[in-house]
Amino acid sequence: MKGGNAILKILMPLVLGAAILYWMYRGEDWQQLWHVMEGEMNWTWMLLSFPFGVLAQMFRGWRWRQTLEPLGERPRASVSIHAVFLSYAASLVVPRVGEFTRCGVLSRYDGVSFSRALGTVVTERAIDSLLVIGITALVLLLEMSTFGTFFRQTGTDFSGILHRFSWAGYFVVAVSVVAMLVLLYLLLRKLSIYNKVKTTLSGIWQGVISLKDVRNIPLFIFFTVAIWVSYFLHYYLTFFCFDFTADLGLDCALVTFIVGSIAVIVPTPNGAGPWHFAVKTMLILYGVADANALYFVLIVHTVQTMLVVLLGIYAWLVLSFTRIKA
Repeated sequence: MKGGNAILKILMPLVLGAAILYWMYRGEDWQQLWHVMEGEMNWTWMLLSFPFGVLAQMFRGWRWRQTLEPLGERPRASVSIHAVFLSYAASLVVPRVGEFTRCGVLSRYDGVSFSRALGTVVTERAIDSLLVIGITALVLLLEMSTFGTFFRQTGTDFSGILHRFSWAGYFVVAVSVVAMLVLLYLLLRKLSIYNKVKTTLSGIWQGVISLKDVRNIPLFIFFTVAIWVSYFLHYYLTFFCFDFTADLGLDCALVTFIVGSIAVIVPTPNGAGPWHFAVKTMLILYGVADANALYFVLIVHTVQTMLVVLLGIYAWLVLSFTRIKA
């Protein structure tokens, strides 16, 4: 039974992501996609976005190290960063396994308590979630007039938008929600095993409350803001790769970025499928043609996922030659 659950947790996200992508791209002209990539796309902007993708993970590694210091844990900065690189790549295989992977790396190479490290990861996720909620609320307030203007000019209301979706679109949304709930249930069952162990539970709690003892709060805030600014720039600069998104503006970038950030809650590899569906839908509302929106999300997500893979391989190679602390 345990083996079946493990297989289900691995296969379900992969199947879900693949099913959504198949539904979105069935019947597409792949030759036109290659034509866009070879002749119409400005790759310079894509390359300029890469440093921000790297920086986002580096800032996360530095912030993580800072939250561990109040617990008496002092991992090397390089190991912390490489652990984060590797965790993102690992999550491409099994969604959400990256959190455990990076804690395991610190435990192996720097002797950091696994349970304490996991507790700080829980703290990080909570803080990031609060920040995303805050940004979402702000963007909605700022863009309320934009949406109102759009609806008035097009004569479209919310019910009209809903009618634009086919039964298959509703099915994709429903399946994504169900899959998220099922995988959350399986994860909680797995964590319940750890919670039975008193020392592990204590270590997690220490990690969670470690934030109150962080010495340099302004630096912690800087790292937190820098993580999300870097994520946004990593995404926003890709708008300038294509003629059909280059003039959409910062407001569209913010809205689609937030929608995409929420969509990746559905546990598929790097948000594949739900992210494509959510961002593509919002781009269409901003006037991007359906085919162009499909090309944008596929190219951007694929290239940025390749960057995650390369960083993971790099981290694995570096860690292979890293000295283990005695």
